[in-house]
Amino acid sequence: MIYQYLLRFTGPVAFVAKVITLLIVNSVLILLTNHAFAADQLAISVFLIVVLILVNYVYFSPKYQQFKFLLPGLVLLAAFVIMPILYTLAMSTYEYRTGNYISQNDAIDRIQVSGVMPIEEGIAFDLVLGRDDQDRLTALLSDSFNDKYFISNKESLTQLNKSDLEFNELGVAVAAPGFTRIPPNKLSEFDAEVIETRFFYDGDAFVVTEGFEVAVVAQQVLQYEKDTDRFVNQYTGEAYLNNGKGNFALENNPETILEPGWRTPIWFEHYGKLIFDERVRGPFITVFIWTIIFASLTVLTTFAVGLVLALVLDKPLFGKRLYRSILILPYAIPSLISILVWGGIFNRDYGAINQLLGLEIAWFEDASFARFAVIMVNLWLGFPYFYLISSGALQAIPNELNEAAAIDGANGRQIFSKITLPLLLQILTPLLIASFAFNFNNFNLIYLLTGGGPRDESAGEIAGATDILISYTYNIAFGSYIQDLGLASAISVIIFFIVASISMFGIRRSKVLEGFGK
Repeated sequence: MIYQYLLRFTGPVAFVAKVITLLIVNSVLILLTNHAFAADQLAISVFLIVVLILVNYVYFSPKYQQFKFLLPGLVLLAAFVIMPILYTLAMSTYEYRTGNYISQNDAIDRIQVSGVMPIEEGIAFDLVLGRDDQDRLTALLSDSFNDKYFISNKESLTQLNKSDLEFNELGVAVAAPGFTRIPPNKLSEFDAEVIETRFFYDGDAFVVTEGFEVAVVAQQVLQYEKDTDRFVNQYTGEAYLNNGKGNFALENNPETILEPGWRTPIWFEHYGKLIFDERVRGPFITVFIWTIIFASLTVLTTFAVGLVLALVLDKPLFGKRLYRSILILPYAIPSLISILVWGGIFNRDYGAINQLLGLEIAWFEDASFARFAVIMVNLWLGFPYFYLISSGALQAIPNELNEAAAIDGANGRQIFSKITLPLLLQILTPLLIASFAFNFNNFNLIYLLTGGGPRDESAGEIAGATDILISYTYNIAFGSYIQDLGLASAISVIIFFIVASISMFGIRRSKVLEGFGK
């Protein structure tokens, strides 16, 4: 009806409204495109330009009336579904983890900055940072033990007379001719510049800072050779070669690498790790098996309880409306609140369950108890849904079938097992499949109730006893001190294909519903 009304909305007023709306949309898209280019986000920029062209072509053209209503939905689908999927797929082919976030050029610069060593004499200075007359970053260096004072920038070193300097109470020079000190509370603004600057000293030696108050004389140890794409230790002659995996690795011991590394394509290596690397394969298989068990048990228990309650309340009972209202309460309360409340109920020291039973069960510290708690909480959250849909499905089954079976001599158990249950399964199978797919990725329950634990973090375990694939992936990406976004993306792609396959199967099974009512 709205569609037909909009089609009839024509004339000068409609044209002005359309132009104003498109001007606003174009302004927003151009602004977003400008920001994307400024942030070097080429893919987002191209996408926004395509959307900008499509919007103006479709809405200013008299053709494609239906497409004018589809375009907003298609743009949102592409922006928030298709693009993230493609981005995740691309990330899964990269070495993209802690220590490998930056580009190769940035990694080379940082290795060269950190690849220095103090000279054998161990010369150190008290340091005050400032600017010279040419606004260059300058270091005022004090060696009070030897009464030597210098001003140094990138190009030169100038020795100073003590009489020309001003000192603080510790005997450190803080002021000199042609030197303007940077206020201590402003030093953090120059942190990156200070770290990268090498102040001139003598020959191959230079002065590097160690914080904002101390500087030492150092020499370059690791030197990058651009022609061979490697770092060479100037003292030992050891070479660090580009290993093709985002790091410079020691030639004679590839396990020894220089930090940081950089983002680089490694294609399907992450997927190979899931199959061939025992350190990755073992936890992944364990988590995958538990994910299947968790989703299956959840669907089985919630459907069974919901169906039993639906069968009971399908009979004439006093106060049946009250019972129904009470049974859907868990469905009405936000699941986030329910999960947190259940977390308190299962608390070892103050939880209601241990208090009532007089026990001290560590529900979330033992794998078996934690898994039992997860299943029970999900049963509480899920049975009202299956109670509602089972109640509706029971109303769709003709009573004549049960009456005919009873006349033929079938008892209640036979009627249920041979008639009621098969017809219910025929109707509810797509919803059971959808529930399985939902619980396959039930991140909120695991994260809020157990955090995926228990796990032995002292042994470096990432996978916990109650982790399902999605929470395990989250831990790999964000939950540990080493964040491996590339591997997490590979697992996310696998999860996507699993859930997509389950969903496609559910869609095909849903055709049963089309035939059932005919």
